[in-house]
Amino acid sequence: MDDATLRIGDQELSLPTLEGTMGERAVDISALRKETSYTTFDRGFGNTAETKSSITFINGEGGILRHRGYAIEDLATKASFLEVAYLLIEGELPTVTQLATFEAAIHENANLPEDLKHLFDAFPHEAHPMAVLASGISTFGAYYPEAADPLDDLAVDRATQLLIAKMPTMVAWAFKYRERRPYIYPRYDLDYAANFLHMVFSRPHRHLEVSPQVQRAMNMLLVLHADHEQNCSASTVRIVGSSHASIFASMSAGIHALSGPLHGGANQAVLEMLQAMSDAGGDVETYIAKAKDKDDPFRLMGFGHRVYKNFDPRSRILKGAVDDVLSILGKDDPLLRLAVELEEAALDDDYFVERKLFPNVDFYSGIIYRAMGFPVDMFTSLFALGRMPGWIAQWREMHSDPTTRIGRPRQVYTGETDRPFTPIADR
Repeated sequence: MDDATLRIGDQELSLPTLEGTMGERAVDISALRKETSYTTFDRGFGNTAETKSSITFINGEGGILRHRGYAIEDLATKASFLEVAYLLIEGELPTVTQLATFEAAIHENANLPEDLKHLFDAFPHEAHPMAVLASGISTFGAYYPEAADPLDDLAVDRATQLLIAKMPTMVAWAFKYRERRPYIYPRYDLDYAANFLHMVFSRPHRHLEVSPQVQRAMNMLLVLHADHEQNCSASTVRIVGSSHASIFASMSAGIHALSGPLHGGANQAVLEMLQAMSDAGGDVETYIAKAKDKDDPFRLMGFGHRVYKNFDPRSRILKGAVDDVLSILGKDDPLLRLAVELEEAALDDDYFVERKLFPNVDFYSGIIYRAMGFPVDMFTSLFALGRMPGWIAQWREMHSDPTTRIGRPRQVYTGETDRPFTPIADR
């Protein structure tokens, strides 16, 4: 590729260009400030590639999502969550032997330290599960100091196993604490998705029998959330890790970033919107009109996407699972009926079709989670459970890159200039 040429006044600078394996192009501005004293200004980093990555590829215009070259459609319908976790972290799909070894390590480490019960007890029962989850993960550096060194490969491997193994137990126990019910311990005879559902919904006197359809849906949801390139939380994980903070501290930071309603909280926002619509009478056409009115602050949650300018490929996969789950569970929920009615109305409206404002993964995942019996404020924790392997893969890739530098964005200062100081007695 040819170099790019930048002209600023009489100064001309040649900047190298890069091209990824899928044709993505970038201008390398690493020398810009040194050579010209200028920086770039890019709010939200929407046009800035901070890293080269081989983990996830997204083509928003084409509605394409691939992990390590594998289509999300294949992974979500044909692979277990732990297969996908292994793929993200190790770069290749596991063999039968490799998967069995990985699964055994996850099962072996699934229990939480008993002392962690005291941490849960320190929270009010009404605490948001994401706050509990982030706090719990950050304590792993204290419970497992041998796995906290980010520069020790064996420690990082150990930390990887601990995080993936204990994350479902942590999320399930946060749920149980909120519900004021006894904690349920993991079972080694169940797969990752079924074991998680067991820990959430079983009780000491009644164990949950997970149907194969619900188990598959839970596995699919986890896979669909496993990684999504350099989003807000993944970038947070990388920038915290760039300081050589432990992987546990970095994952806790990622959880905090995910907790925001503009990121991981979007599926919770969908159900809250549906509840508000239901409380107001449930007239879908009224809210469709409000969404189309530029002067109305109402926003139709769960439609459109920052990256995908076409269908979100994950939503297409989930759409087919919604009917199966609702049928198996026999759910007749007014909010779920309202969601289906809203989806049909939007997909039949030229305003949304022309602007490619299609239902995204948050819209459908919220419907399925509610049908399974999860309270709305648990949705973001379920997102974090699925995203953990992706964060780990992003963190490990960042650490393995010898060109990584501590994250330190620049700014354009717009404050006061040189001001004389006045002693306090004279102010």
